[in-house]
Amino acid sequence: MKIAAVQMLSTPGLGHNLERAAALIAEAARAGAELVALPEYFCLMGHHDTDKLAHAEALGDGPIQRMLAEAARRHGVWLVGGTLPLAIAGCSDQAFNTTLVFGPDGARVARYDKIHLFRFDDGQRRYDEAATLRPGSTPAAFTLTDRRGARWRVGLSICYDLRFPELYRALGQGGEGPCDLILAPAAFTHTTGEAHWELLLRTRALENQCYLLAPAQGGLHENGRRTWGHSMAVDPWGERLSQRAEDGEGVVLADLDAARLSAVRTQLPALTHRRL
Repeated sequence: MKIAAVQMLSTPGLGHNLERAAALIAEAARAGAELVALPEYFCLMGHHDTDKLAHAEALGDGPIQRMLAEAARRHGVWLVGGTLPLAIAGCSDQAFNTTLVFGPDGARVARYDKIHLFRFDDGQRRYDEAATLRPGSTPAAFTLTDRRGARWRVGLSICYDLRFPELYRALGQGGEGPCDLILAPAAFTHTTGEAHWELLLRTRALENQCYLLAPAQGGLHENGRRTWGHSMAVDPWGERLSQRAEDGEGVVLADLDAARLSAVRTQLPALTHRRL
């Protein structure tokens, strides 16, 4: 199955971002992708952290969700909606940072609210997601059937989650077994991304013996924030399959190979050797 990570350079303009996301989804679909994943905050990178609250949508309604559902249906793809702000009933000063997944028929098939909220302060740059976001509490995964009839178990994570391996272990503890693919839409800062992005992605893939797809924000945004980019696909041995080296928009393609996945897990059955 061919998969695609969409890299973006999102702006404070919601309409503009939705138009660019739709165009990049179409580009990925034309290239043969059956699953397309957008980056964290694909719909909005505001001037202020609170800007996202004005665009928080109720689950099942709003222009962001309508665009995602329509694009998935139009192109017949599994569409991973990066993240968008979901409203919390009775709360106006916080939202969830949420990944929604839509099937080829446009129906919503999965939801994941980001559990681990980023905080960073090096004296020059300061980020504190907990000021405007409420953390989720439940890991999420779904199963898709590709056009050839093969089934793939897909786990969901978001950006800062990459630093918490226990989440990824939890994704493989259900009755469905380990994930075949894990998604990690992100908006890594340039500072942390330069130091740790590739290391974390390859580690999460190899220790869970699965494919990993990481669509990212990349470049200097209108709000002055600089994100690392380098959207990437990694195989179950921890090897890079594809990567975008440049800033700005683009589509990174990779192929999932069931035989490769099985071979890695058979030759080194580490997932069956766990004791804790």
